[in-house]
Amino acid sequence: MTPTAEFAAGRFVVFEGPEGAGKSTQVARLAARLRASGLQPVVTREPGGTAAGDRIRSLLLDDGPRIDPATEYLLYAAARAQHVAEVIGPALAEGRIVVSDRFGAASLAYQGYGRGLELDWIRDVNARVTAGIVPDAVVLLDLDPTLGLTRAAARGRPDRLETAELAFHLKVRRGFQELARAEPDRWHVFDATAAPATLESQIWRAVAPVLGLRP
Repeated sequence: MTPTAEFAAGRFVVFEGPEGAGKSTQVARLAARLRASGLQPVVTREPGGTAAGDRIRSLLLDDGPRIDPATEYLLYAAARAQHVAEVIGPALAEGRIVVSDRFGAASLAYQGYGRGLELDWIRDVNARVTAGIVPDAVVLLDLDPTLGLTRAAARGRPDRLETAELAFHLKVRRGFQELARAEPDRWHVFDATAAPATLESQIWRAVAPVLGLRP
């Protein structure tokens, strides 16, 4: 992790992946493992994690007027800034383990690769709103978007991203894969078609050493 001195303690694990990959399930399972180890992780999500962020989440994901890609990203960035200032930064400063469903890489995949915004611009804004915080480990649950969207549809009413065309989701998946290949020491990629219990064990073996725990 390479945060500013203000947030120089703690450990940060982020889960990324397409719709229907099972991120929320695996976030909960990792948190349960950490609690069983006597720890009290801070579990959060993006967009959201704060009162202001949850309001922005509703604007971003609920059905409504078309949102320009740049506006969409800046709304995510605003929610992320609040998230870092109110939840993630203070928790890391206290030496806590933070587990988040999505963080900065999601914007690179969705608004960069998916929507076509300039990656360097997204990286620059991300660096500013995150106070330089970088996850110690990123867990990528990789899944064919066709299957992922089918899974997501089974949950009920789809959100704004879930109703986007398949071509968009294929670009997002490619983005995640390219980001993972660029940082193999920090990113851990798993096949999201595996059984949840199998994924849980695989993720624990990869993440525990990063957190200073025995897998």
